[in-house]
Amino acid sequence: MFDELADGVYRRRYGFLDLNVGVVVGDDGVLVVDTRASHLEADELIAELGALTSLPVRWVVNTHWHWDHTFGNARFRHAEIWGHDRCRQVLLQDPEKAKADALGWFPVERRAEIEEVTVVPPEKTFSDRVSLDIGREVVLSHHGRAHTDSDIVIRVTDAKVAFFGDLVEQGAPPVFVDAYPVEWPVALEGAVGDDEIVVPGHGDVMDRQGVDDQLAELTKVATLASFVVAGEMHLEEAVTYGPYAAEVMRSALERALDVV
Repeated sequence: MFDELADGVYRRRYGFLDLNVGVVVGDDGVLVVDTRASHLEADELIAELGALTSLPVRWVVNTHWHWDHTFGNARFRHAEIWGHDRCRQVLLQDPEKAKADALGWFPVERRAEIEEVTVVPPEKTFSDRVSLDIGREVVLSHHGRAHTDSDIVIRVTDAKVAFFGDLVEQGAPPVFVDAYPVEWPVALEGAVGDDEIVVPGHGDVMDRQGVDDQLAELTKVATLASFVVAGEMHLEEAVTYGPYAAEVMRSALERALDVV
C-alpha cells in the first residue's frame, strides 16, 4: 500500500512496471503524481486513495508524457491536470501512437484495456516553473530535455521530498528510447536540490547519493554519445566503455545520433 515519506506525503509502488505514484495531502484536497497505465489501473488507485484520505483529488501532475504515467488521466477530469507544455502537445498530436506503444508492454489478455483508454492530456501547462498552493507549496520545474522532452520535478518544499519521474530510475537502467542522451545529465544536475528523499518513476526511493551515482553514469553515457556523434569513436566501440549493458548503451548511442 502507500508508504508515508513525510507528513502527508506518500508514494505507492505498483508491481506492474514497478511504477511509483505520489500523493501529497493539502488542506482541502489531494495532489496525485502520475495516474498509472490505464483507466482500470486508475480506478484501483482511486479506491486505494479512499482508504488513505477522505479529501478529494483536486490536482494531478504528470511527470512526462509516457503512457504508463498518463493513461489514467481520464478518471481525474474533475481535477486540475498539470504537466509540461510538451506533455500536452505530444499526447494531443498522436494518442494512437501512445496506445500502440503501450500494447507492446501489456499481456495479450489486457489488450482490450488499452484499446478502451481515452488519452487525456494535461490542461494546465507550464514551460519552466510553476508553484501550486495546495495549503502547502508544491513546485513543478522543468530543467531541460532528458528521458523525454517533457520531464518535470514535483517538489514538496516543506517535506524535502521530490518526485523525479523517469529523470532517475532505481533497480533498472534508464530508458533512452525517447531520450536526449547528451542533454540528460545537464537536466538532472539542474534538477537536484536539497531533497532528503527522491522518488523515481520506477523502483525504490532514492537518497542524494543514489541520484549522484546515476548522474555520474549518465554523464559517462553523454560523453561517449558526444564522441560518437562527432565521429571520434565508432558506436560499437563506445558501447564497450559504457556503464550499462550493451543493449542499453546501443539504444542510448543510436538515439543520440537520431536527435543530433
